[in-house]
Amino acid sequence: MDLRLSDAERVLQGELRSWLEATLPTLPPTPPRDDWPARAAFDRAWQRRLLEASYAGFDWPVEYGGRGASPVEQLMFLEELARAGAPDVGVNFVGLLHAGPTLMAEGTPEQKAAHLPAILRAEEIWCQGFSEPGAGSDLAALKTGAERDGDEYVVSGQKIWSSFAQAADYAELLVRTDPGAARHRGISWLIVDMSSPGITVRPIRTAMGSSEFSEVFLDEVRVPLANRVGAENDGWRVAMVTFAFERGTAFVTELVQAMRLAGELAAVARKVTRGSATAWDDVGLRRDLGRMVAELDALWALTKRNVSQASRVGVPGPGGSVLKLRLCEAAQELADLALRILGRAGVALEDVGELASGHFVEERLRSLGLTIGGGTSQIQRNIVAERLLGLPRDPPAAAPGG
Repeated sequence: MDLRLSDAERVLQGELRSWLEATLPTLPPTPPRDDWPARAAFDRAWQRRLLEASYAGFDWPVEYGGRGASPVEQLMFLEELARAGAPDVGVNFVGLLHAGPTLMAEGTPEQKAAHLPAILRAEEIWCQGFSEPGAGSDLAALKTGAERDGDEYVVSGQKIWSSFAQAADYAELLVRTDPGAARHRGISWLIVDMSSPGITVRPIRTAMGSSEFSEVFLDEVRVPLANRVGAENDGWRVAMVTFAFERGTAFVTELVQAMRLAGELAAVARKVTRGSATAWDDVGLRRDLGRMVAELDALWALTKRNVSQASRVGVPGPGGSVLKLRLCEAAQELADLALRILGRAGVALEDVGELASGHFVEERLRSLGLTIGGGTSQIQRNIVAERLLGLPRDPPAAAPGG
């Protein structure tokens, strides 16, 4: 592992830090979590700030308007943004990190010209229509169907957990174009205009009172054949292409935020009183927090190892699944530790008195979904077991009565 920054990378790091120091104080307040028009406007404006400073699409290839950053540079970029407390990618997440890279690799020249510049300028917000109520993490079990009718597909079905669907202009949609084919075959990847007749979006309210996710219902939605990315029935392979663009830097922001949260918890523990003492005087609590800080530090080292490997071979290895698995569970453990420190203040989403408690409570609620989104912990364990440890696959379940 060798992630020492070159002289040029240190110059880039310094420029980014200076820009963040000058820019972040000028941003307007973050909108309320469920004011979607305001949130979309805020995220679009931040994306345009990045674009003006040549930081948008930092790891996109130069020919598509990005900077062509290496995995090491991308890690540095994400770390600096997270440490500075900069806004996250927000509603531009799917377009920048999923749809855009997929179009770069698999799209036609017309598709690239129509969408890539608009994604980079935050003129298009995208959502993802992959998961379905009856499939869960078993993506290959999707049933949303698409039948050919002349030069169009007619799509009917339901998607769930579609991030930012209520604000999206387009969706990347996986549909079954050959229901008689094997599970991983007969699937196609479509670009769907979210303003098309027959689409209904129903937001899902989370425990935090926000609605980042939605159900999407498609009732005979017509999609031009020209909106298919890749060959018909080759959508599974097209969908998997996206993962190669993460190059080991996925969940970097989550990890840096967890490390910062651990430091903030130590400061809060010194203020919270327990009778005549403070929470920090509890030896057991200090030990647990110290163990958590050490584990997060180890995960940061694993992140650097993953990025170093991606720099050498060009693609991320299974270490990304190890990181995702342990980080998401560690984040929940850290959030539980925060509630131990806060005591009764840990039941309120708003700050209690002068104690900045609301942030920690919100993080606990948000952490509940981390072991589900992006592949459940069970799925990650299977990946680690089969691809890293070489263990055999689980045997198929026996038929009822068999």
